[in-house]
Amino acid sequence: MNFDFDVIVIGGGAAGLTAAGVSASLGAKTAMIEKKKLGGDCTWYGCIPSKALLKSAKVAQTVREAEKFGIKTGNLSIDFEAVMKRVRSIQQDVYQEADAPEIYEAMGVTVIEGRGSFADEHSVIITKEGMDDLTLRSKNIVIATGSRPVIPPIEGLETVPFLTNETIFTLEKQPKKLLVIGAGPIGTEMGQAFTRLGSEVTVFDFGERILSHDHPELSALLHDMLTREGINFRLNTAVKKVAKKNNSIVVTAEDRNTGESFSVEGDALLVASGRKAAIETLNLEAAGIDTHKRGIRVNESCQTSRHHIYACGDVAGGLQFTHMAEHMAKVAASKMLTHLPMKTDDKHVPWCTYTEPELAHVGETEETLKKNNTGYELYRFPFNRIDRAITESEKQGWIRVYAAGFDGRIFGVDILGVHAGELISEFALAMRNGVTLRQMSDTIHPYPTYALGNRRAADQWYVRKQSGALVGLLQFFFGYQGKMPDTSDPDRIV
Repeated sequence: MNFDFDVIVIGGGAAGLTAAGVSASLGAKTAMIEKKKLGGDCTWYGCIPSKALLKSAKVAQTVREAEKFGIKTGNLSIDFEAVMKRVRSIQQDVYQEADAPEIYEAMGVTVIEGRGSFADEHSVIITKEGMDDLTLRSKNIVIATGSRPVIPPIEGLETVPFLTNETIFTLEKQPKKLLVIGAGPIGTEMGQAFTRLGSEVTVFDFGERILSHDHPELSALLHDMLTREGINFRLNTAVKKVAKKNNSIVVTAEDRNTGESFSVEGDALLVASGRKAAIETLNLEAAGIDTHKRGIRVNESCQTSRHHIYACGDVAGGLQFTHMAEHMAKVAASKMLTHLPMKTDDKHVPWCTYTEPELAHVGETEETLKKNNTGYELYRFPFNRIDRAITESEKQGWIRVYAAGFDGRIFGVDILGVHAGELISEFALAMRNGVTLRQMSDTIHPYPTYALGNRRAADQWYVRKQSGALVGLLQFFFGYQGKMPDTSDPDRIV
């Protein structure tokens, strides 16, 4: 059978770029199809612009709070147009440095602009406005089309000019009053960013708390901090109707606790109620590819129901993170071309919401450990005991580690605090490689750093291991006369 390519990748986001790059590096004749610009959600609609906007917001907040550091400033003035210009400049820098077609063409990847869909299990039709359709055949195919925003079925929503993560970074004028539907990562991050830039923000969510996938105690602490900054959270609330009123948007909602209806008016509406796999235009039926309610069904190696067709990233319906998309793509391309028994690692996937402070997680949640009757102990350490956090007035937060009491094997970690996304990486590395709390505690960390907080959390395992018998042995063999600390209180922190 004749093929035009060894590998065709449909989609040029994080997963597609990685799959194409790995395939080409392994010597495969590779094509990558992208309907817009390479870079995908991360570069244009997600990670990059949101973190750039959050940085501007952080600078504004730092100026507001400068006096507590002994610095006096004048009146704060925010040039929103300049803020957004910086965001778009950073997007372009990332694109030119990492995502531009010429970078992948230099690797040997043929980059094709257009929309890809299946004609059969080995053939992809490429359509582009103003051009004839092109059909290419490939021995292997990788689907990496990502996801798109979920638009909830709210009465009147289609009649108002609402924003999503795909359009909010195109704003030229700052909303005076921003309404947000959804208190997940996008809603909370953008809520804080716009609040710090001077907008009045109201966030609605059907659930009882923000960031429902994170630890309830830590998300509650973050909720309180964001509320003090000025965000108005309307939780346990059902949005019933959206309407346009002159130049404003009115959201009518119902408090699920009291049943009372209320309305909030704003001049912009952000819908941040989740994302779903982008599979509608792929014509998967022509290739015989199975799906489920979240996306394309794949096995541990990212293979679909057709063994030579792989799916990775958001389109596979799993964890929707850029780092997971890249991991899946690496596994998919390596398995596809080397036939080695590559499998994805879904047990040690860290995530982080980049509010200030950040909220991060890796491994099993405490809720899951309890549900599965897993024997674990909680080891905690507060940021107000981390010297670096004290020097920088960043004392809010906790490190929570769930580990086996016997040997210190780590099951999961939650961190709320500054640089939580960086700190969680040490635990992810430890868990994947079987490093225990004892070994982390024995590892020298530089002082004073935030990472020393990880070691101090690990130290708590040693504290629990102290016992009267151990002290008795020390006294017998070495004449040790020290007093054993009281370890009966599981919340004791040293």
